[in-house]
Amino acid sequence: MNTTVIRERLALDTKPFTLRLSDGRRLPVPHPDFIAVGQRVIYVIGKNDTTSRIDPLHVVSIEEGTAHGNGAKR
Repeated sequence: MNTTVIRERLALDTKPFTLRLSDGRRLPVPHPDFIAVGQRVIYVIGKNDTTSRIDPLHVVSIEEGTAHGNGAKR
């Protein structure tokens, strides 16, 4: 996914969302303070201050209002 699309989503509001990745994982983003978007990398801060480094090409969709859980496959 283009990082511009993710930045535009962050600019819309502070509602929670989830990034869905190409390997099936879901990374919850409860608030824009929990994500950093660069040109070629995304960092998401999770529970217990864990971090996930993601290549934007692996983000397949943004799910609105679903930022809960631990990001495990279902």
